[in-house]
Amino acid sequence: MTREIGQHAGEQDPPRVEVVRGRPTEEELAALLAVVGEAYTREAAEAVADEPRPSAWQVSRRRLRRPLARDLPWGRFSG
Repeated sequence: MTREIGQHAGEQDPPRVEVVRGRPTEEELAALLAVVGEAYTREAAEAVADEPRPSAWQVSRRRLRRPLARDLPWGRFSG
């Protein structure tokens, strides 16, 4: 990615419009940019962030089959 000298990293490049066919006037281009800009602003305002997906670790973990018996010490075998 190249930047011109004097541009800072935080600055964004101005939007680029390329006319493929015809020769629009400056007023037509201004109207186009106003309509597209308004549509973008509206879409961005209504956008909702996706809910975070559970990680693979959270998906793969299982619950214990039954609660642990806390009254039995670890060294005691009950079989």
